[in-house]
Amino acid sequence: MNKPHSLAPTTLQDALDAAGGPINLLRSSQLGTTIFPGIPPEFTNWRDEQRAWTHSVAMLEQSYHMTEVHVRGADALAFMAGLMTNRADNFDVMRAKQIVMCGPDGRMISDAVLFREEADFMRVVGPPTAANWVEYNATKTSLNVTVTRDENFIRPRARRDVYRFQLQGPNALALMQEVTGGTLPEIKFFHMGAFRIAGCDVRAVRHGMASTPGFELYGPWEDQQAVREAVERVGEKYDLRKAGSVTYGTAAQESGWMPRPLPAIYEGETMADYRRWIPAQSFEAAGSLGGSFMSDRIEDYYVEPFEVGYGTLVNLNHDFIGRDALVEKKQNQKRRKMTLIWNNDDVFRVLQNSLRNDGPRAKFISLPVPMYSSFQADQVLAGGKPAGVSNWMSYSSNAGAMLSTALMDLEHCEIGKEVTLLWGEPDSRRRTVEAHELTEIRATIAPVPYYAKTNKTEG
Repeated sequence: MNKPHSLAPTTLQDALDAAGGPINLLRSSQLGTTIFPGIPPEFTNWRDEQRAWTHSVAMLEQSYHMTEVHVRGADALAFMAGLMTNRADNFDVMRAKQIVMCGPDGRMISDAVLFREEADFMRVVGPPTAANWVEYNATKTSLNVTVTRDENFIRPRARRDVYRFQLQGPNALALMQEVTGGTLPEIKFFHMGAFRIAGCDVRAVRHGMASTPGFELYGPWEDQQAVREAVERVGEKYDLRKAGSVTYGTAAQESGWMPRPLPAIYEGETMADYRRWIPAQSFEAAGSLGGSFMSDRIEDYYVEPFEVGYGTLVNLNHDFIGRDALVEKKQNQKRRKMTLIWNNDDVFRVLQNSLRNDGPRAKFISLPVPMYSSFQADQVLAGGKPAGVSNWMSYSSNAGAMLSTALMDLEHCEIGKEVTLLWGEPDSRRRTVEAHELTEIRATIAPVPYYAKTNKTEG
């Protein structure tokens, strides 16, 4: 008699149950690091493309990889205020905010950028972890809101609602002033402005992703060719470099932004309904957890807003999901976000060892982005004892070194202190990770951001 086939998982909770828990699910995933769709890996070469955002101006493509959720209705602001840690009473039309969203335990689910275009219309732009949380909560609210989703290009399709790209670097403002033909208004930090390029209406928010001044431009999808051609034509005068998908993945490193933390959703009864809502084909279910930091508790991989530097984005004077937990966490911060500068001699040694054809090898360090999982977590040691976790890393041509963004225990945050990063993945279950031995790489503690910010932060 044939045994009946078990049903394929349909929700994240189904996938967790089938795998035997979140660690098994995420550590067994064959998904590698993020691939940014829609553009080539390099337009010229990633070294010069990186240098453009500190020496001239870089054009960073955002039309394809980010998910948008459009929030409409008379209660749109009240709805978002209940999800985000940020202030809402100062959020006027034609402003944007980097928002932080947490679960009831005060640990992060995602960040994103929220654009308030009209009194009753907002765009949430960011990773699918943000889009899913907003969309789920819209199904539970009694407020007057509707949400629609504009999916990213991981699954290619004909068009989206808007194109989107950034201009970053010391020449960005001069380029913008010229290409807009004098229509560029003065735009304050994280405010929005409207102007024209090549006869097309364009909007932009003023901010910087690569620790340099910049603008994030967007407009109707059908206008993008004319706008891009005008920007690139004028950009020749300002040494504009288009950044490929490989380069884009490194843009956050020098500014110290920590992209894509592991969402704090995989355990606990308070998040059970959400896990039953998220499809088994979601990023949260398919994503991989990798690196040398090993724990049987998925909670040890979560992050909190204060430790990743989002204290100015947390306003405790309004009600939102996770507020009560954050009141306590504000007084009991245990870690701080820091930069690690990897020792070049050790990096060269590991690279040489990883390419040998005899005997044990080290884990290969891919350049410029050595991460090999969706959610990277590598153990950092001080004096041979655990001292922190490295979460995001890439090579910076501007620094001339590999950099990590790490969460360090407070007693190990001294600038200039030498620590050790444990490189590799013990007993990896993934075919995407080659056989290797763990190795140590020396690193030096440095500030976040690696270069001084040219922008301020508003909550």
